[in-house]
Amino acid sequence: MTNENKIYWGVGIFSVVIILGAFFIPGDRPDKTDLPWHIEHPTPDSVRVFGLTLGTSTPADAEVRFKEQAEPSLFKSPAGVLVAEVFFEQINLAGLRSRVALTVSIPEAEMHTMYERGLRMAATGSGKKITLTPDDVARLRSSPISGLTYMPGVKVDEALFLKRFGKPTQVIKETQSGAVHWLYPQNGLDLTLGGSEKPVLQYVAPQAFEALVKPLIANGEIIPQ
Repeated sequence: MTNENKIYWGVGIFSVVIILGAFFIPGDRPDKTDLPWHIEHPTPDSVRVFGLTLGTSTPADAEVRFKEQAEPSLFKSPAGVLVAEVFFEQINLAGLRSRVALTVSIPEAEMHTMYERGLRMAATGSGKKITLTPDDVARLRSSPISGLTYMPGVKVDEALFLKRFGKPTQVIKETQSGAVHWLYPQNGLDLTLGGSEKPVLQYVAPQAFEALVKPLIANGEIIPQ
């Protein structure tokens, strides 16, 4: 390896260390709500993460919080299940570039109506994506958030999550993909780790956690701890 390449890789590794250090090492923070382990419970049955309370805060609140505009969509799975969602392609949390998807609580009958009057439809790897009318976009932005999925921009060592979140209540490994889910029902958190893949953190209200876990158990195995 040439000296130039050594310098290049050295700078690259050093930059990653700085980013992770700023994100995961304790210290003064301008806003502690930027941290994924800063989970609050305004009531025993509610979860507040990144300054957003699931079941109360709206995508409009999230746009103000993240200082970015979200992309709203309606998704239809191959099984016909409809999900309303808004997506933040790139936001800055604690100095780390990340992506965030918010699931929006819309009655099923109303989602079917939105689907029927959708402006465009595009195939995705997991079904169909429907572009909504301006009125339906406004409806999404003002409806409660039911779930939040956080995707940090770098791979994070499992030991750091273990330090921050503690030992999971249950661990499930997906049979098909091999992804491992660390489950924290008290915080409504499903932390997905996939070897070389970047982690995915999904938050729901505690009362909705059983519904989140059920398909994981049906399509995976419980790993003894």
